[in-house]
Amino acid sequence: MSNQTEQGAFVREPVALDERITSDGSSRWPVEPGRYRLVVARACPWANRAVIARRLLGLEPAISMGIAGPLHDKRSWRFHLDPDNRDPVLGIEYLGEAYRAADPDFGSGITVPAMVEVASGKVASNGFAQLTVDFATQWLEHHRDGAPDLYPEPLRAEIDKRSEGIYHDVNNGVYKCGFASSQAAYEQAYQALFARLDELSDHLSGQRYLVGDTITEADIRLWVTLVRFDAAYHGHFKANRQKLTEMPVLWAYSRDLFQTPGFGDTIDFDQIKQHYYGVHRTINPTGIVPSGPDPTNWLDPHGREELGGRPFGVGTPPGPPPAGERVPDLAH
Repeated sequence: MSNQTEQGAFVREPVALDERITSDGSSRWPVEPGRYRLVVARACPWANRAVIARRLLGLEPAISMGIAGPLHDKRSWRFHLDPDNRDPVLGIEYLGEAYRAADPDFGSGITVPAMVEVASGKVASNGFAQLTVDFATQWLEHHRDGAPDLYPEPLRAEIDKRSEGIYHDVNNGVYKCGFASSQAAYEQAYQALFARLDELSDHLSGQRYLVGDTITEADIRLWVTLVRFDAAYHGHFKANRQKLTEMPVLWAYSRDLFQTPGFGDTIDFDQIKQHYYGVHRTINPTGIVPSGPDPTNWLDPHGREELGGRPFGVGTPPGPPPAGERVPDLAH
């Protein structure tokens, strides 16, 4: 996942199989329904982005989804929640098998999300940064009726600018806090994280969504970190100036999206905690997973409707998730 600088700062390892899947013949991987399986993990924020985009756009019939469990070892993410501990479509026990099918000498990070070609069992792409944009722009032919435009052309420059800051200071920023190996590196990441959250809070105090008046790619990118904040990052990664529940604007914004179809129905808080606290033994040597916090307050009223905005623009909400992709109810 990472390397450290001499100053003890966390550096995310770049993805290694980041070819795109395109509709215009510009890559060797063409858009084709049924050809690829999206492998994700409920625990992972980077994978969660792809899960949300696929739901909102209605790509379930075109792109099947395999779900790795929250626990993995040095061999990679594994399908320990599936019968026989194997993905039922790809037949593999560890996601690393699909990476090595693509490159027998693969030695980089084995990450989710990964788009795997079903017939060959090879990873076509693990380029998480581009994947959701391509779901919005390259898979247009296969969007459901009423799918929202998550990457509207007139707003792309603004979405990209927002997304860039969110990536460095928030999405990756919590990891920079958690995996820093020097006090100075930690404090630098901590300051950047909360400065960015303060700026985002100011921005969102006057408008419902980050860019324009509908949900876009930028909201998906920010939300996947916010939804994990109190369950994992506040304590586990020492991002503890405040809890999300103590930041009124961001907390209301996060609840608004949680209660929007396609967001909260992708979240399994138990798997999130099992992963972070159970896998990162350098940070949590005992592997004990905390019992809290109680997640039922995610369903409290948020009041953000008063700011206007239309979640799906001229589109409509997605229907319920397919039976095999449902997460536990918060009240379970």
